[in-house]
Amino acid sequence: METDPNLLVGRETSDDAGVYKLRDDLALIQTLDFFTPIVNDPYRFGQIAAVNALSDIYAMGGQPLTAMNIVCFPKKTLDKSVLKEILKGGLQKIHEAGALLVGGHSVDDVELKYGLSITGIVHPDKIMTNAGARPGDHLILTKPIGTGIIATALKAKSASLEAEEAMISMMIQSNRSAAEAMQDIGAHGCTDITGFGLLGHSLEMATASKCGMTLYASRVPIIPYALKYAQMGLVPGGTHANRNFCHHSLNVDSGVSTYMLDILSDAQTSGGLLISIAQDRSSLLLKKLHERGLSEAVIIGEISGDSKDPFITVLP
Repeated sequence: METDPNLLVGRETSDDAGVYKLRDDLALIQTLDFFTPIVNDPYRFGQIAAVNALSDIYAMGGQPLTAMNIVCFPKKTLDKSVLKEILKGGLQKIHEAGALLVGGHSVDDVELKYGLSITGIVHPDKIMTNAGARPGDHLILTKPIGTGIIATALKAKSASLEAEEAMISMMIQSNRSAAEAMQDIGAHGCTDITGFGLLGHSLEMATASKCGMTLYASRVPIIPYALKYAQMGLVPGGTHANRNFCHHSLNVDSGVSTYMLDILSDAQTSGGLLISIAQDRSSLLLKKLHERGLSEAVIIGEISGDSKDPFITVLP
């Protein structure tokens, strides 16, 4: 464990990024993320990977400043035009975020991978972490879930064009507006929903905040067709792993289907923010989110109280 009085957020709470205080009114946020393609279009893959990496800065309540490319590229089997399109897509989203690309590093690899290392800033008093949830808070999710299941359906050539477009549209949507809104209104805690799925990241929040949590399955927004594909058995291995990991910390009502549990456990790429906010401010935050175009943002649960052994109750 790293210890330093200026290290405000480290590895202990499994947060989205590290935060280091530079002075009383300024802290540095650092994060990186990269992965293999989830879509066939290289430009869109670049966009998705960039938005996904930038999201860690937004989940901490911060503002991205600079980005560096991380590239693994099979130069013997793919034309360089593919790499050019990936980098163009990433750069477009970096600039959309108001950040600058300052460099990067590439290696020759048999498997294509792309992502970013991002540096951002935040006021030390305005850091959002997954340890900030308080009893009585409402939980707001800003994007629908289901990307892992739809991506699996795509690989199996079983997904519709409409499902693919809905998935991509969600993944390239930045969390910048959501982060700005939660800072304006004043949230208590936040995390973004990525590889551990909604249940996994909710459990991390409950554990870090030492609280219990209740989620309402019917309120959770889902990308069109994802539930249908889950019922067809098109569920990736990562989703099963997430569900198994959370199993001992779940209290699931009998009215919640196994298919819905798969959706709630589904490993996400470039998912939304899960925001914990006081009940008397949640309606105002929702209004702000909807005004900023995040029409599917919704209250999906609440923090139910202090708990030394955090449990998530899942109700229909």
